[in-house]
Amino acid sequence: MFRRPRTPQTPTGTPDPRKTGINQEPLDPTRVLADLVSRPTQEGVLEGALSYAATLMGGAVQGYAVVRRGQDRVAAVFGGYPKSLLGLALTGPWAQMRSRVVPDGSRELFDTNGPEITAQLEQAGLRDAQISLVVPLSVRGRHLGALILDRASSDGVAPAAQEAVTKWAAAVAPILSILESREEWKQAARQLTGALVEAVESQDFDSLGHAQAVTDVSLKLGRAVGLTDRELEELWFASMLHDIGKIHGEQGHAQVGANFLHGVPHLSEAQKAIRHHHERVDGQGEPDKLSGEDIPLYARILAVANAYVRLGGLDRLKPQAGKGLDAKLVGLLDKLPQ
Repeated sequence: MFRRPRTPQTPTGTPDPRKTGINQEPLDPTRVLADLVSRPTQEGVLEGALSYAATLMGGAVQGYAVVRRGQDRVAAVFGGYPKSLLGLALTGPWAQMRSRVVPDGSRELFDTNGPEITAQLEQAGLRDAQISLVVPLSVRGRHLGALILDRASSDGVAPAAQEAVTKWAAAVAPILSILESREEWKQAARQLTGALVEAVESQDFDSLGHAQAVTDVSLKLGRAVGLTDRELEELWFASMLHDIGKIHGEQGHAQVGANFLHGVPHLSEAQKAIRHHHERVDGQGEPDKLSGEDIPLYARILAVANAYVRLGGLDRLKPQAGKGLDAKLVGLLDKLPQ
C-alpha cells in the first residue's frame, strides 16, 4: 500500500527452543550473540539473552531482566510473564549482584516490595516461582542489571547450568553497555536537535513549536503505516529538521535543510524527506516535480503532517488529498485519534 520493503517472515513449523524455553538441542552461542547484535534495542537484546539462558538452565523456565538506571526496573520478560511488567521499579534478590540460586525465589521478591508492587507481581504470576537463578550483568565492576530465571517446580539448578548462564551473562553485558551508551548519545542528539530547531523558530514567533507539532503527527502516521523503531527514529529527525533550512530564508529552504544532513549516512532517508517534503503527488511540487509514490514515503508523511498543522485540521486538509498530498495518508490520518 505504501511501498515499503517486506520483512522476511520466519518459517513456521519447528518450534524455536529459544521461545519455548525447552532445551531441544544445543544452540551455537556465537550465532545467538550475532542475533542479539542484530536486535539493537535494550529490550530486544535482553529478551534474546533470557531466551538462550533458559535453554542453558533447561526445563520450563520463565524470566525477566532488570536494569539499573537510578531505580532497578524491569526491562524485558520471557516465557509467560506479561509485558505489563516492563518499566516496573522494584527491588529483589539481585541486589547483591552475584550469581546465586534462590530457593523459594518469590518470597524474597515479595518481601522487599510494597503492596502496590506485589499486587502487580501477583497478577503477573511471579508468586508461582519455586526457585530462581539470579545472574548479574556487569562490565568491569559496573553493575548494569541482572537476569532472573524462575522455575515453578522445586527442581534444583545444576552447578554446570548456573556456571553456563553466568558465563553467558558475562558475554551479553558488553552489548548491553554499548546500547546504554548509545541511548545516552541518542538522547543528547535529540536534545541538541531540539535546541537548534528552537533557535531557528525563535526568529519568527509564529513558528515556535511548529516542528514539534509536525513531528507528533508524523510519528502517529509512521506508526500507523507500520514503520519500525529505527525508521521512526529517522522520521523524527526528518520532521524536527524539515524547516531548518529557513535559517537562510524561506526560498529553497527544503534543499538547504537537506544539505545540513549531507555526510550523515544513517539519516539519508531523513535527508530525502526534507528535500522532497514540498513535492506534490500531482507532480507540480518542488524541487524535482516528483509525483505519486516516486516521492519518498517519509516525505509524503511529512507533507501531510506539515499541512495538517499549518491548516489547522482535517477539514481543510482533505481537499488536498490526491492533489498535493497522498490521499491514502490523508485517509489514514482521518482514522487516527486526534
